[in-house]
Amino acid sequence: MLKKAPNFVLGRSHRSTYGKKYASRLSLPPALLDDLFEHPGAGRAWVFLLLLLAASGFGGCAGSPARHAGYPVGYVERGVASWYGPGFHGNRTANGERYDMHRLTAAHRTLPLGSVAQVRSLSNGRTVTVRINDRGPFARGRIIDLSLAAAEGLGMIGQGTDRVEMRVIGYEGRPDAFGSLRVQVASFAERINAQALAGKLRGQYPDVRVEVVELSGGRRYRVHVGRFDSERQAQAVADRIESQLQVEPLVVRDDT
Repeated sequence: MLKKAPNFVLGRSHRSTYGKKYASRLSLPPALLDDLFEHPGAGRAWVFLLLLLAASGFGGCAGSPARHAGYPVGYVERGVASWYGPGFHGNRTANGERYDMHRLTAAHRTLPLGSVAQVRSLSNGRTVTVRINDRGPFARGRIIDLSLAAAEGLGMIGQGTDRVEMRVIGYEGRPDAFGSLRVQVASFAERINAQALAGKLRGQYPDVRVEVVELSGGRRYRVHVGRFDSERQAQAVADRIESQLQVEPLVVRDDT
């Protein structure tokens, strides 16, 4: 006669606690959670839970914004917003679109392209919702570059900049398709200056390269360093370079 194996993994109270914890990610009603996990036959609830978790893509399957490390829905930044308009109208953005200053879009240095963000002015309370389709701003101390239309919505055209709160509220397209983080050490109008700096950095830092970009004000040569998985790693290198060379590096997303 076979004996029933002892339950040596988790007692019922522990199964109930952990079960509710993970099932809560499915937004199930509290009454249903109690019925599933407080009932004496709660073991069957685990089967139900596992099936639901699998069906919902638990663990980061396609379509789940929670998988974007560091940028979940609800991610917030506060800082200075600027705007860009006529001089860039019609230029290619980082995601390949043509920049249309009359649409509600914005540039951010690291958010996945396709992120949708609500931007609120901290000076007048106005809000706009924008889609991130470009990279920038490439100026220290600024967190987002708004289109002309978005800047008009916030009432910041005249002053040029404004203190804002930016909150990620969703994603469009394929926000998982974004590249590594890099440190932009400096930007030059002359290639020879960029190459000289790149030569100084090689041997001290990995993956040093000069990127050529066409802007409304002319061609620029940007010196980039490294490839990083997290902003913390990239910022640590940026801080080291700033101390070493007395420059103002920026952490940027490389979408190429």
